[in-house]
Amino acid sequence: MIKRLWLVVLAGLFAVSLVGCGNKNAEESFPMSVEIGELEAINQNGDTVKLSALNEDKIVIADFIFTNCDTVCLPMTANMAKLQNKIKEAGLQDDVQFVSISIDPEEDTPETLTEYSKRHSADYSNWTFLTGYTRDEIESFANVSFKTPAAKVEGSNQFVHATSFFLVGESGILLNKYEGVSEPPFEEIIKDIEKLN
Repeated sequence: MIKRLWLVVLAGLFAVSLVGCGNKNAEESFPMSVEIGELEAINQNGDTVKLSALNEDKIVIADFIFTNCDTVCLPMTANMAKLQNKIKEAGLQDDVQFVSISIDPEEDTPETLTEYSKRHSADYSNWTFLTGYTRDEIESFANVSFKTPAAKVEGSNQFVHATSFFLVGESGILLNKYEGVSEPPFEEIIKDIEKLN
């Protein structure tokens, strides 16, 4: 009887330790592990912000856009708005910060970003639009921190940039990226966010 009781207790402890390890090491199960550098910027309200502050105690979903984009940015922003609504429906809005990073800071003033984001009914309670750095700074930041290209197309007002939604854990580590333009995997993104909570 005592032996059986000890086996039950040990089995319970083992199960608890597995659950603890699963939550603690959830980030290790993701395909990427890249430390995000610091980015100081200006948001759509004209306030100076740091990406690390937006990431503090929050999971970040980020993308790279510019408002003069004539191809992928409009559907990406529309899909980000859909994702924001789906995350609200899942009750996860307090855990997630959306960040759209302009790669055309010369044209994308705070006022321009406000006008652009309002067209997509962005909810600023957990969605921030960033500008206010130099083009060299943002291109280097995208290349190093997100392992993605960002560059102006020569002789054009268009830019080459990622069309992904990027998942950044609370620790400031880039964990995953998802298709952002054509049929984003909304349910997969939500499951990944739940896994990190």
